[in-house]
Amino acid sequence: MNTAVIFAGGVGKRMHAKDIPKQFLKMHDKPIIVHTLELFEDHPEIDAIVVACVSNYIGYMNELVRKYNLKKVQKIVPGGKSGQESIFNGLKAAEMIGNRDKDIVLIHDGVRPLINAKTIRDNIESVQKYGSAITSVRAKETIIVVDDNETIKSVNDRAHSRLARAPQSFYLKDILKAHEKSIADNKLDFIDSCSMMTYYGKKLHLVDGPQENIKITTPDDFYTMRALLDAKENAQIYGLEG
Repeated sequence: MNTAVIFAGGVGKRMHAKDIPKQFLKMHDKPIIVHTLELFEDHPEIDAIVVACVSNYIGYMNELVRKYNLKKVQKIVPGGKSGQESIFNGLKAAEMIGNRDKDIVLIHDGVRPLINAKTIRDNIESVQKYGSAITSVRAKETIIVVDDNETIKSVNDRAHSRLARAPQSFYLKDILKAHEKSIADNKLDFIDSCSMMTYYGKKLHLVDGPQENIKITTPDDFYTMRALLDAKENAQIYGLEG
């Protein structure tokens, strides 16, 4: 079984939105999280969806699932205090509805609604062939690495630099094992699954994703995403999208 684990447990403080977590802000008259979920709902190779949600929005999330007829959503569980904990909660829910030893999980941000069917398919095929899939895009600008004092440590060669995005996909047994190890080691500050798996010595395989697959974190991201969705809609209307 191929399960999408969507984490939407954050409150989005950098969005400066009053009271509403960023994943529930509306874009094109639909909450951002619904745009994301529909991509997985409509994909023929996705069998189930799990959502790790802000605890006090679980009731609302259930309402959205019913309203938008998201039949593949099988579990909605509380998010955690961190992204790492939210993902772990989602993975444990995926284990409950599936098979730990055989299933593939695609871990995705609820606020990345601009992936496409090819990216999902490529992730699944990469896990089947290599055991992992880290969606990424080529860096278009120079990446500078700094220390805590903003002192430059290195200037990376753009030709050999990529930006990790999502989905990040694995066999369920492998990513759960890493999470369980991190809890035992009291390593609770991994920024994403890619970082965790690398720390524990897992060789990861990259897949290309669309450049527009940005994460909505700040107000600037919100307006950029809205413009991208407008362009996508116009392309469909005028027959420019294949």
